[in-house]
Amino acid sequence: MGLPATYVQATMDLLMEDHLKTTRASQIFAVTGSPDVSLIKLKRKNGNGPLYRVELLGLDVFDPVTMQNDHRKGDDVPAWFLDTDYDELVFHVSQAFFPRTSAWDNLKRALKGTYDDSVWEHLAGTVSEPFSAGDHKKIAVKVIDDRGNELMVVKSLDDAERER
Repeated sequence: MGLPATYVQATMDLLMEDHLKTTRASQIFAVTGSPDVSLIKLKRKNGNGPLYRVELLGLDVFDPVTMQNDHRKGDDVPAWFLDTDYDELVFHVSQAFFPRTSAWDNLKRALKGTYDDSVWEHLAGTVSEPFSAGDHKKIAVKVIDDRGNELMVVKSLDDAERER
């Protein structure tokens, strides 16, 4: 029984690294990375128990062309999403954020309403609204990078740091 064709092709591509094109369109390997998040168990509680908050600290991305890790701060990503009760099957967006966008003025005009500036600041932020624990006691954070890649991290609420 031989090696799978995809393994053989990937190995050949690695051995031919100097002969491959390095444009984004011709890259064979996907960028991989991991969101860096802080999960905090808040001191205050609601009627259902403790509240939690997530902060996107940044994103570490490995670029296979340069073979380097690149770190982006949380406020330098196009979008990030929070699933406050991740079931390990389906990512359900509970909260959405768009830190690096200049589209807010256009959106405000299109909505033709009056909104408090804190709404726009929150949507462009890196800190979630407080939330209660769900049935699965896990959260997932999905970050969309500049290339449109979805990079996700999952954390158990048991691993939350206590608010100071």
